[in-house]
Amino acid sequence: MQVLLIEDDTRVAEFVAGGLRQAGHQVDVRHDGRDGLIQATSETYDVIVLDRMLPNVDGLKILQTLRATGDTTPVLILSALADVDERVRGLKAGGDDYLGKPFALSELLARVEALARRAPQSDAPVTGFEIDNLVIDLLGHTAQRGGRRIDLTSREFRILVCLAENAGRVVTRSMLLEQVWDYSFDPQTNVIDQHISKLRQKIDREFERPLIHTVRGSGYVLRAG
Repeated sequence: MQVLLIEDDTRVAEFVAGGLRQAGHQVDVRHDGRDGLIQATSETYDVIVLDRMLPNVDGLKILQTLRATGDTTPVLILSALADVDERVRGLKAGGDDYLGKPFALSELLARVEALARRAPQSDAPVTGFEIDNLVIDLLGHTAQRGGRRIDLTSREFRILVCLAENAGRVVTRSMLLEQVWDYSFDPQTNVIDQHISKLRQKIDREFERPLIHTVRGSGYVLRAG
């Protein structure tokens, strides 16, 4: 199981990460709210263990951002703010479970594993995507936004599908090269930027809210807002 732990207290982070790893799980650790949010939107995890109070970006803000972009990764909130009102705030913000500090490692492990088991699993084939008012039909090989059909080249459609498959997460240039061009070449070439620019013109030009965003130094992300 892949777990992201976002905890600014280094001693607590080492304690939790060590326990998770000893239980056979792979763990990425971030000690800063901003770094944690970037990591959460860059990789896929089975469970996120999230501290409530973090520097730069608060834990609830991270949670609200993830849910706003359609990320349904189960989140266990850790917090010294363990009264009923704070628990309710965390759960209403999109948390799946809430564990007050101090806590027993055995309980944390049990809760993390329970969240992973509860995560929705589906073998049904994906036939399309819907992000905001953008609708992508994989069977018909078409895309519409606001009910209007968008004419895309085969390459542009494949780029859009790659972005939609990772909606809310950063898609790097290397990922696009591998998944859309089917081979690797210098990721510094501007061919990707040129295709993204043309795709953005078709997808976003006539709409107030852009869906394709550039993450400087990383790649691109498809998300509402």
